[in-house]
Amino acid sequence: MTPGARIQAAIELIEAIGGTDAPVDGIVERFVRARRYMGSKDRRSVTGRVYGILRRYGRLSWWLAEYAVTSRALVLADLALHADEREAEFDALFSGLGHAPEPLDEEEQALAARLSGQTLNDADMPDWVSLEYSDWLDGPLKAAFGEALVGEMTALNSPAPLDLRINSVRADVNMARKVLADEQIKTERTPYSPLAIRVLDRINLRGSRAFREGLIEVQDEGSQIISALCGAKPGMTVVDYCAGAGGKTLALAAQMATDGVDVDTLWACDTQERFLGRLSKRTARAGVEGIQQHVLAETDDAWIAENEGFADVVLVDAPCSGMGTWRRNPGAKWSLTAERLDESVARQSKVLETAARLTRPGGRMIYATCSLLREENEDRVEAFLAAHPDFAPIPVSDVWAETFDIPCPTDAPYLRLSPATTGTDGFFCAILTRLT
Repeated sequence: MTPGARIQAAIELIEAIGGTDAPVDGIVERFVRARRYMGSKDRRSVTGRVYGILRRYGRLSWWLAEYAVTSRALVLADLALHADEREAEFDALFSGLGHAPEPLDEEEQALAARLSGQTLNDADMPDWVSLEYSDWLDGPLKAAFGEALVGEMTALNSPAPLDLRINSVRADVNMARKVLADEQIKTERTPYSPLAIRVLDRINLRGSRAFREGLIEVQDEGSQIISALCGAKPGMTVVDYCAGAGGKTLALAAQMATDGVDVDTLWACDTQERFLGRLSKRTARAGVEGIQQHVLAETDDAWIAENEGFADVVLVDAPCSGMGTWRRNPGAKWSLTAERLDESVARQSKVLETAARLTRPGGRMIYATCSLLREENEDRVEAFLAAHPDFAPIPVSDVWAETFDIPCPTDAPYLRLSPATTGTDGFFCAILTRLT
């Protein structure tokens, strides 16, 4: 592809991302797959530019305050504001020839001239612009992070690594790393999870032998930590109440598997049947059998009433804003609204109320989100505890000591993981026990 054709592809991809709330990685994958003529360098150039623009969207939009914020304007502003791009000739890139974008009109030429000599950052930018989040989130984020806001948001706006969980049903860490190394896939150990490794290069993991044979699963180290803190063991009855596609379910299954692979006392529940369908496809590759599934009714689910107090462990990986995963899906931050946050909070309170009914006296309920906002985390747990004196929190450091051989990264009652503090995606975890 010519440089101009790459610019046009970037414009088209940003347009596709802006037209949907779907995860960016899926949109990018479908976009590239539909354009088989794109070579590896073309793909890296186009996707690298697009992800970069999504991470710079707030600042680019600030510079475009007097202009329509279109995908074309974003790419033009990004080109103009980056020192390493300034020597590029806009007339050559926007020539309209072949697959290059159409020539700049008078307004676009004026924009390019106005931005010439400027840099992406400006001293007049408010925090919410320079740190790349929506203005309405300024209060909640400052309440969550305080003086650590700059470091936390900077880390959350950086690219994420690729973490893998070793599937202990099929392999140990050394075996899996050797299989990956034989295919020239370099990895390193991570600080916390004993089953986590981090891939050092961007590669097509799904084509590897280790993935095909179920030795590994793609799972952020933070997610692995949450799964491990559930303390699932063989013979327990465990419920993954908001299982989704089953990443944590498979981690729990590996903890519960013994010499056999049948884990029929593990339940995966979700309101979306299509998510559970994906789990069914993953269990065979992972080498586990017998996971029970239940599609939850939105209200008055008879299965809940029939199984009150039957579970030793209930994991509530609650639906949330997803801000802890902004490193992987940087476009998601711009589709999050105050109204959507309120809807998430209401769902979380409802989910906690219902899942609590499944927990037996003496059992544990683990409440987790991939959010870093107090509204979805501490506030939800404290409201639940105030209404349910039959539940009490267990200090996370106590459960951490039962689970890991290294010191707990916090002495707070609940666990908060983030790219800035632990190098993981952002997660929150509270561990509650049912007293009676």
